[in-house]
Amino acid sequence: MLPVHLVPSLDGVSPGALVTVEGAEAHHAVAVRRLRVGESVVLTDGRGCSVVGEVASAARSAFGVVVSSVRADPLPEPRVVVVQALPKGDRGELAVEVLTEVGAQEIVPWAAARCVAVWKGERAAKSLARWRATAREAAKQSRRSWFPSVAGLATTADVAVLVAAADLAIVLHEPSSLPLSTAEIPASGRIVVVVGPEGGLTDDEVAGLAAAGAVPVRLGAEVLRTSTAGVVAVAAVLSRTPRWT
Repeated sequence: MLPVHLVPSLDGVSPGALVTVEGAEAHHAVAVRRLRVGESVVLTDGRGCSVVGEVASAARSAFGVVVSSVRADPLPEPRVVVVQALPKGDRGELAVEVLTEVGAQEIVPWAAARCVAVWKGERAAKSLARWRATAREAAKQSRRSWFPSVAGLATTADVAVLVAAADLAIVLHEPSSLPLSTAEIPASGRIVVVVGPEGGLTDDEVAGLAAAGAVPVRLGAEVLRTSTAGVVAVAAVLSRTPRWT
């Protein structure tokens, strides 16, 4: 499989054009991965456009690619937004990685009431940067042409707004008697999946999100970690949409 590299834009690029890759992306490719002239690569702008081409030049801080083919992919439907309560330690990056691989279009970190992890000040900025870097690298690894976005830290009120605007919103809630498998999944539009923290959701959170239009559901008899529950839920949802069928 050809390596994938992210570029700021591929607007107007056609076969025969020369695209120059610079900065950290080029340094990693040339200095770390040892990219060489004559190799074939994929370049993507993360917004649906990707090209295949051959490396024509390679320096430590830049390399050039002559484009042989161009592909434009429509935004996948339905679009899945995952609201992820902050996990402990590096489990946040794990959640972002697997959610990106499975196809989430947006990931929203959420400061739920029972989150042990707290994002404040410099720690918040660094944690958000790690989540975004993880999503970017996972998108390249999984060969996505549309890269997911990672939003800023959300409050419960922010999440309620997302829920209210969704075509379908589900909240993973262990005590719910409604299995996720019974939910009616739209073939297009925006689906919001809310994943609570390890300590679970408070009654007020469940009630508030339900009032905004979310449906509390359970996955099954087993209890999953917050870092893995989201990817299982998204896979269950996408398996019943045109994206996977």
